[in-house]
Amino acid sequence: MKAFIISGLLFVFIFSNVLANQRPEAKSSGDKKEKSGVIHLDKESFKDLVFDYEKNKEWNYNGKVPAILDFYADWCGPCRQVAPILTQMQEEYKGNIQVFKVDTDVEKELAAIFGIRSLPTIVFIPVDGEPQAALGARPKAELEKMVTEILKVTK
Repeated sequence: MKAFIISGLLFVFIFSNVLANQRPEAKSSGDKKEKSGVIHLDKESFKDLVFDYEKNKEWNYNGKVPAILDFYADWCGPCRQVAPILTQMQEEYKGNIQVFKVDTDVEKELAAIFGIRSLPTIVFIPVDGEPQAALGARPKAELEKMVTEILKVTK
């Protein structure tokens, strides 16, 4: 009986370690586009679509339309609250803004380069001009106001 209990505990211990070692780094966020049009970025797609920080010292947005860049993590509660709002905004402003997402657990280099210390960090990127960041979850009305004021876009 004692051997049976020890074997069971050993199995649970090994199985839990295997699951714990399946880190988010193993997945690639890539340039994945959701049905809504939201684009998940990795380092290379970020440099292509948003800003090539390796080539340019000065901010130079690569996009054709203003953008919202969401630095988030899957485990972050406020990030999960904001995610459906940003998806809805991508659909409502279709063609007038682009919503990008960067998973900070996967893209640690991007998070470090941009000094992301609070999640979510939502960056509003006008076509011309400097980006502006908002820290923490915001209600939809406030995000829409920021789109109007910073990005100069209306529905």
